[in-house]
Amino acid sequence: MVRRPNDPEHSRFASLVLLSVSLFSCLLVYAVVSTLLNPTVNSEDSNFESLPSVGSVGLREKKGECCRGIDNLELWGAAVKWGSDFKFNSSVECCQACKAMCTGNDGPCLCDTWVFCGNKEACGSRFGECWLKKQKDTLSPDRQEAGISVSWTSGIIFGRGEGIVEMETEYGTLHIKLFPDCAPHSVTYILELLTLRHCAGCQIYRAENRGQSWDSEGNHIKDAPYGPPFALIQGTLEAEGTPFKKIPVEACPTIRRGSVAWVGSGPEFFISLANHEEWKNSYTVFGSVLPEDMEIAEKIAQLPTKSDVWNNINVSVLQKPIPLVMRRMKESLGDLNTDAKSE
Repeated sequence: MVRRPNDPEHSRFASLVLLSVSLFSCLLVYAVVSTLLNPTVNSEDSNFESLPSVGSVGLREKKGECCRGIDNLELWGAAVKWGSDFKFNSSVECCQACKAMCTGNDGPCLCDTWVFCGNKEACGSRFGECWLKKQKDTLSPDRQEAGISVSWTSGIIFGRGEGIVEMETEYGTLHIKLFPDCAPHSVTYILELLTLRHCAGCQIYRAENRGQSWDSEGNHIKDAPYGPPFALIQGTLEAEGTPFKKIPVEACPTIRRGSVAWVGSGPEFFISLANHEEWKNSYTVFGSVLPEDMEIAEKIAQLPTKSDVWNNINVSVLQKPIPLVMRRMKESLGDLNTDAKSE
């Protein structure tokens, strides 16, 4: 289970939660989990299909595929498709048009930014305009303007080998593929961390290995308990001196081995060492550790810990928390497998 060390006790509400589980979708489950932080509470299975894209106009995302953006934001960049001649009925269609130019099958991405005007009243004659653009630096997208008066919705697309950042620790560097099309608000925050010279306060403080419940590929072993230990490492990405604004719930796919997700609305996060279907769709996943680096996460999970109890849940806390820093990649990844999946 993923918990916060300072969560209040809510055991008296457990029966009510259990009676209501079949009625909740991913968004409602999130509201409960952010309070109880108990991913084993059952919820109605949900997928990307049931989660409308931010700024969408009725068209839902394809199952297993995200196309989300941020409202009231206009990103700049060199235009590859002019919106005055390129219109759609929804932001999802605009996003998908950009993705079609970034398949990775025929060279580098020709489009990495989409900007859509979807408010009929505010956009007027520009309603439906879909501008496809190309950034000079996808990890530092050029903002034209943002705020409630901005009628545009914008999103970023990372192609193959792009959008990979480093989580640097004394035990090695974890390379994380970010998912801006599934969790745009989350990725925006991570990109902001890249601009800091340090990340004082950012650390990993909890570590639990796979125990006898999950195999080396993260698959649950039949008839084994679901923890403890819970096969994860957990920490915080709140930098001292930098105000943290709660992250809204975004795409909540099933947690897979390597998933990087928020606990509630952040800044606490975790990296899963196993596939956790039993947690249902309870956490916003904003990235995935590249498979080649999971051995570093496994190494951290084997470090000395001390036992603690968080709201009647037995957890393992590192004897010595591990400071971390979020950085841009220092060098090419060479032959590393950069095809991390958001599903």
